[in-house]
Amino acid sequence: MGASNGTAATVQQKFALSVDVEDYFQVWAFSDVIARSAWDGFPLRVGASTRRCLDLFDAHQAKATFFTLGWVAERDPGLVREIVARGHELASHGYDHTKVNQQSRAAFREDAGKTKQLLEDISGVAVIGYRAAGFSIDRSTPWAYEVLAEIGHRYSSSSHPIAHDHYGDPAARRICYRPIDGAGFVEAPVATVDMFGKRISCAGGGRFRASPLALSKALMKRAAASLEGPAIFYFHPWEVDPDQPRIRRASLKSKLRHYLNLRAMPRKLAGMLSAFHWGRIDDALDLRTPI
Repeated sequence: MGASNGTAATVQQKFALSVDVEDYFQVWAFSDVIARSAWDGFPLRVGASTRRCLDLFDAHQAKATFFTLGWVAERDPGLVREIVARGHELASHGYDHTKVNQQSRAAFREDAGKTKQLLEDISGVAVIGYRAAGFSIDRSTPWAYEVLAEIGHRYSSSSHPIAHDHYGDPAARRICYRPIDGAGFVEAPVATVDMFGKRISCAGGGRFRASPLALSKALMKRAAASLEGPAIFYFHPWEVDPDQPRIRRASLKSKLRHYLNLRAMPRKLAGMLSAFHWGRIDDALDLRTPI
């Protein structure tokens, strides 16, 4: 594979499944009404909801990459070990869901470094993948990839190349590429398609909950064909937890975005898992580190 700045990275043809391991009160939709200092006052549900995901993946013979917050790992180390024991990739989602573009280079290095070390100490396996909170590695943070490579990460899946009010850049690359000149580090964007002159996400999240399952399957199939793999799908454990406590102080827009179709999500997710053969991102990129 070539290694010049922005060069496309060769990947195996695969559908790659990912889970952003964070709890219902840690999402960006509620960050204006829930301070990080208040997190310990909320009941933890992420362990139970993540284990529901693990059981669902087992039922469909799917493997996934779990991008896990360091804050969650500290409070439920058994969950981290179970993710690894059940054959999935453990990766980093940063420590406390702070966006990369809201940190200095030094602060980001400290956050990413301590989270990687924490996850590795708990699990006993190397952590080579990283996903930024809110897909927040963008053109304002070109140094982020260099920092991740310096501390031992081999890839990032931190780009959602669409127009969105919280993240994204519709002009960003849709395919996996090498953002650092002369290095093998890979950025693997989540799945999108270009249709009718528009960039459309088919990567999961709220758009998946809002869309008919048949449409989501068709778009994912098209993405895999046009991206030449991997087509990366993502969701959160709180999306399979319809009985989670409601955050009543949140704005109407945030509530609509967060609670939309939660009860239908397990059924829709099962349908998506049945439609394709899902694997880990490190396998899709042929980067798995031997244990």
